[in-house]
Amino acid sequence: MTEYTGLEIAVVGMAGRFPGSSTVEEFWENVLAGEVGVRRFTDEELDAAGVTAERRAEPGFVPVGGALDGIEFFDAKLFGYSPRDAAVLDPQQRVFLECAWHALEHSGHLGGGAEVGVYASASVDTYLLRHLWDNPAVPGGLQPLDLLLANDKDTLASRVAYHLDLTGPAITVQTACSSSLVTIHVACQALLGRDCDIALAGGVSIRPPVHEGYQYTEGGILAADGRCLPFDVNAHGVVAGNGVAAVVLRRLEDAMADGDTIYAVVKGTAVNNDGAGKVGFTAPSVTGQARVIRAAHDLSEVDSSTIGYVEAHGTATPLGDPIEVAALTQAFVHPPSACALGSVKALIGHLDAAAGVAGFVKAALAVGHGVVPPSPYFTAPNPETGLEDSPFFVNREVLPWPGEGPRRAGVSGFGMGGTNAHAVLEEPPSPEPMPPGRSRHLLVLSAASEQALEQSRTRLAEHLAAGGHELADVSHTLRTGRRALRHRLAVVAGDRADLTGAWTGSGDRRDVVFLFPGQGSQYAGMASQLADEEPVFRAALDECAAHLPFDLHEVLADAELLTRTKYTQPALFAVEYSLAKLWRHWGVRPVAMLGHSVGEYVAACLAGVFGLRDALELVAARGALMDALPAGAMLSVPLGAADLDLPPDVCLAASNAPNLSTVAGTVEAVGRFEQSLAVTSRRLHTSHAFHSSMIDPVLGEFAALVSRVELREPRIPFVSNVSGTWITNAEATDPGYWARHARAAVRFSEGLTTILANGPANLLEVGPGNVLSTLARQHDLTGSAAYGSLRHPREDKHDLDTVLAAAGRLWIAGADVDLGALTAGERRRRVPLPGYPFERARHWVDLPGTAPREAEVVVERAREREVTATGDLAVITGIWQELLGIASIGPDDDYFELGGHSLLATQILARITAGLGVVLPAGAIFEAPTPAKLAATVEQLRAHEPEQDDEFARLLAEIRDMSPEELRAELDRERDAQEISQS
Repeated sequence: MTEYTGLEIAVVGMAGRFPGSSTVEEFWENVLAGEVGVRRFTDEELDAAGVTAERRAEPGFVPVGGALDGIEFFDAKLFGYSPRDAAVLDPQQRVFLECAWHALEHSGHLGGGAEVGVYASASVDTYLLRHLWDNPAVPGGLQPLDLLLANDKDTLASRVAYHLDLTGPAITVQTACSSSLVTIHVACQALLGRDCDIALAGGVSIRPPVHEGYQYTEGGILAADGRCLPFDVNAHGVVAGNGVAAVVLRRLEDAMADGDTIYAVVKGTAVNNDGAGKVGFTAPSVTGQARVIRAAHDLSEVDSSTIGYVEAHGTATPLGDPIEVAALTQAFVHPPSACALGSVKALIGHLDAAAGVAGFVKAALAVGHGVVPPSPYFTAPNPETGLEDSPFFVNREVLPWPGEGPRRAGVSGFGMGGTNAHAVLEEPPSPEPMPPGRSRHLLVLSAASEQALEQSRTRLAEHLAAGGHELADVSHTLRTGRRALRHRLAVVAGDRADLTGAWTGSGDRRDVVFLFPGQGSQYAGMASQLADEEPVFRAALDECAAHLPFDLHEVLADAELLTRTKYTQPALFAVEYSLAKLWRHWGVRPVAMLGHSVGEYVAACLAGVFGLRDALELVAARGALMDALPAGAMLSVPLGAADLDLPPDVCLAASNAPNLSTVAGTVEAVGRFEQSLAVTSRRLHTSHAFHSSMIDPVLGEFAALVSRVELREPRIPFVSNVSGTWITNAEATDPGYWARHARAAVRFSEGLTTILANGPANLLEVGPGNVLSTLARQHDLTGSAAYGSLRHPREDKHDLDTVLAAAGRLWIAGADVDLGALTAGERRRRVPLPGYPFERARHWVDLPGTAPREAEVVVERAREREVTATGDLAVITGIWQELLGIASIGPDDDYFELGGHSLLATQILARITAGLGVVLPAGAIFEAPTPAKLAATVEQLRAHEPEQDDEFARLLAEIRDMSPEELRAELDRERDAQEISQS
């Protein structure tokens, strides 16, 4: 078994796009097959890249390269970009942003909750230089600062941190060709130094136009025939490639403790520079390279004889390859009997700033899978390298890993200018066995659109059908490792997941109201399965049992005992209280509560009116007093309380719904009343006539019991059964109120109406069965919804089916649910799952002088939403459409959802002021973020304008004559003056 020093770093996630492969999985398949992604470009591609026929005919022109297809496409809406801003954003930054998302998703750590650092590198931005600079096709209204922010390499890491909400360090690293391997070194150091808990490291190199080819020159580093053949006798240069990759890193001890899938272990990394000890600035150095490799071995505490493979820098240049082999031979103090060499540049070309991370990914997969990747192109060693006299060789076929010890590999990255980097990788530890999962699992998915959600569902279903991961681990990864987006899906599954029956939806109905049922909802075995599988629920139930004068667990299992009121009421309280504690543990906290009869005691206890011991003693005493009373009867009548014509010996016991009431009295009185009704009523299975005059004999004694208990003002609002409206502090702390509460009719219907008057809410029944949620649905629930927490006794399903379904549906509705808390006390593994299906549209500025391609876009708005705007609204809408780059904007579209930002807002306000002659305040677009609201603001300002005098008319004329840039500057000066005066 491998012994670890405590300084190891785990590779827990990877993502990338390379020439010939759009995922890391495809990339590895191509590596094993020796599939070359570098290719010859078609005439159509060369035309689009602006390559003229004259240039193609020049001697030495090579129409070959490692192109990354689809770089002009981007999911701008997901990341909050307007089409205009997306079109001028460096494709390196967009592609790396999507790659970062997929890498963190692959690791199971996109959900947040940890300090994540970003360490990234990029190549020179040729998109700005060749596509944007002095190009009349660039969208109008852009300032130099806009182009700079969209294309400066310095913003690369910070852009990822901003859009993915990552709060660790965000550092862009630039050391030429070694940049992305240096990002991994810096990330490892940051993890060991506790700068962050998770690190995303990688690089991107996209140099548009990517289908251009290159000009070969004698003595240069580029290959004459478009083939990169590292260490081969026929090697004569490198081929440029485009690509992106990122890895997610954690301290090994943390990754193992959290059940991360570990793909490889970084034993150590080192970085140095050649200094001046070489023939020129761009030349490599044997000494510098050897020193960095030896340093990595020493820091890793690894004997060089145990390394079975080296992913070399391998540029196939006449100078570079011999120096690299010499440096390796010198660095391996204890050389192995044989060590394979390879270079991914043979397949995908030289990715410049992304070359190091591409090689790192290849080596990580090699040690993880236990195979030495092949180099099928290889024929014979370049005699200048001295390979035949070294311990190194280039294998043509896939080989099993040599040796008996841990699989280890080295990765080299050497930057032009002399910054060298080397990393030592080791095979991952065997995953620890996990305990069995629970019997039911909540699976969730989310996406930015319905289409993306459906595609995610399809991908996940195919993945689950293929098997390979425990459903409990899949559930855990989906709940804790993904970003929660607007459109959502949830399903509860047992041994196998069937996503066809999932609930879907989207909403922002955040408020949750707890409803606590009363006597009559109980049944034998209620919540028993929940007690078996949910420790939080079980602990709360045990706490309640400790304060009761009987064996609570025996009562809950005995149908006969549960018919006795003295047992029923405290048993109901205990189950509902424990269920509420579980919901609160899952992050669901009510904004208000409403109980039905004895259920109000649970609400009062959670609100702090009673302590738990006092509440249980009172409920037990209440039940015992009522249990000793003479038998009575209760009748459910399908009429509203106001429609009942009750005789003196029959009392209204509950107003449950607009057309449903309950009455109570003696058995004889209720029987006579039942016979007099013209509607079909239903006798309830109760032993007593609760909330009727038959309760009167015990009210005084009960009030005296309550007076001995400390009563406190409620900290959470709840509705009174007695009044049907919000309980007051005076009522909650009055013993007489609690006596009246036992006698008065339960005003549940009126109370629910009070709750709903505050706006849409999620009504969550916190107790057995679905009585209250059924009653709630008989009210006008427009915008609201009702859910049950526990199954109905006649339902043949597991308790977890119901409570997890409620959790999923609350999450879909937009309520705060801590999905990670569902299995917080359980060890589970984070497993790789299908990545997010980006909905990419073409956002691109074509090269000057080339025929623009027809834009391929995702239709974001239904045509029937379009309206013909007039007046101020038409002017405002037109300005928005021009500056946001969106052809169709509706009056109620939100500026920020369309991709607007604060810098652009100033320009928009300046244009509106110039066009409409109304000076808008600097924050107008934040207060009125839709065209319709902004038009209303303009109208209000006009209505309150003073009568124009000559001076005002002169100023207005000046404003109208200003250019947008001049007006923007004037508005900025006005805003600054206002801020100074306010401070």
